[in-house]
Amino acid sequence: MSIEQEFADKLVQYKHIIYKVCFMYADNKDDVNDLFQESVFNIWKSYKNFRGESSFVTWVYRISLNTCISDFRKKKKYDYVPLEQQVDILEDCEHNELLKEMYSLIKRLNKVDRMFILLWLDEKSYDEIAEITGTNRNNVAIKLHRIKEKLKNMSNL
Repeated sequence: MSIEQEFADKLVQYKHIIYKVCFMYADNKDDVNDLFQESVFNIWKSYKNFRGESSFVTWVYRISLNTCISDFRKKKKYDYVPLEQQVDILEDCEHNELLKEMYSLIKRLNKVDRMFILLWLDEKSYDEIAEITGTNRNNVAIKLHRIKEKLKNMSNL
């Protein structure tokens, strides 16, 4: 199997993770697609250097998150007006209203808090989150506790 085919197979397997990360860091569909393409490109550039020191999914998360956060930092330097205001990938979802509310609250968090809660919602262990974010397990636990409290306060529950 060629390296290109191997990469394509892995991309099919993990594209939902990349897309979810991009969705959490974008304000409109075009930005989601741009971030997705940029993330895939960065994963492809680094693919030959993947050493297997972490799981492949952890590595994909890390590159996708770094791509999105880097893009955010670049955009902060420039004033721009998005052409479209909202992304609504939840319109066909059964639990539409609850999920919309949850994602709208998460979108109000700062970029770093979004990263932590996204990984937690994807049922990553504290150790996996620590590995992906480059922090330690105790900091992950404290950070997630604070984020959950912040989300509760934001939702007025």
